[in-house]
Amino acid sequence: MALRAAAIGVSALLLSACAPTASDRQGASATGLSGSLTIFAAASLSASFTELAKEFGADNPAVTVNPISFDGSASLATQIAEGAPADVFASADEANMAKVASELDGSPVDFASNTLEIVVQAGNPLHITDLSDLAKPGVQVVLCASEVPCGAASHTILDLDGVTITPVSEEQNVKAVLAKVQAGEADAGLVYVTDVAAAAGSVDGVTIPGAERAANTYPIAALADAADPDVARAFIAFVLSAPGQAVLATYGFAKP
Repeated sequence: MALRAAAIGVSALLLSACAPTASDRQGASATGLSGSLTIFAAASLSASFTELAKEFGADNPAVTVNPISFDGSASLATQIAEGAPADVFASADEANMAKVASELDGSPVDFASNTLEIVVQAGNPLHITDLSDLAKPGVQVVLCASEVPCGAASHTILDLDGVTITPVSEEQNVKAVLAKVQAGEADAGLVYVTDVAAAAGSVDGVTIPGAERAANTYPIAALADAADPDVARAFIAFVLSAPGQAVLATYGFAKP
């Protein structure tokens, strides 16, 4: 009995020595990740990446997830090239990701794809049914600028269908195109199917047959100067995981 009691006492001491103290736990999450995360993401990812970042933060409470910078991919690439601090870049196309290749930590990974849809005012008062209707006299159309992914895709699909239009304005991101149609400042525009879905009720969408001919592939990558590289890589892994892909799917994104 004395030997057994002694053994129990030694075990208790060992467990006590190995147990983490309050100071050990401070600043470390259940996953072992701690630090901060700054994400630059294409405007079309606004809703989905807001949810992804929220879930990632909940799973990693010792990581500070900073407000995401959403904008046109071209604008974000320019900011990164000029030294703006970012840990992760999610672009709406591969061309703008390639512009910052020298700033990346490893190769980008494709995580989603998206296609275009015609966005019209609620109720479709002009009865627009296809791309050719956008070329009719008096129809005010707004597009993304050609250097922006949604603009490049818009010009591609219009050229493929032989439709020529003169937009009333060209915007620097897809959310600006959507906003102009929502506000009644334009009759129609070309945005992603995910944007129409996110704005359901305030606008209507018109499907473009063969829209997949100008589909956009979305790559994501960590930046070489990321403040916390492990955190950046963990977020990318989460986006690529089954739960992350499920979130993207709920917002209308397809597989890359």
